[in-house]
Amino acid sequence: MKKPDPKPVTFVGTSLDDLRDFPQAARRETGLQLNKVQNGEDPDDWKPMSSVGSGVCEIRVRDESGAFRLMYVAKFSEAVYVLHVFQKKTRATARTDLTLAKDRYKEVLAMRKSS
Repeated sequence: MKKPDPKPVTFVGTSLDDLRDFPQAARRETGLQLNKVQNGEDPDDWKPMSSVGSGVCEIRVRDESGAFRLMYVAKFSEAVYVLHVFQKKTRATARTDLTLAKDRYKEVLAMRKSS
């Protein structure tokens, strides 16, 4: 049986540029984990982020340069939407990061409604 095609990734806002700013090792690992999501698998280290929106999850990557996060929603059939990508500086996720991800989630919902 043929494996289904991977879902395309849609980067919202500055998330692609933010990902490109990661150190190479963190960028590579984040890309590998995002590829798993595109193929319907769970990333190695993730958690649901229901405070951001229904179906939003966070990929967690750690390397010698620090902790890196990628928030995405994959519950829609047409794409995996990457909402926010950032380096985590403190134990708790900063309110500004959560707010930005929430705003981008609303943007995705509005865009889906209008198309």
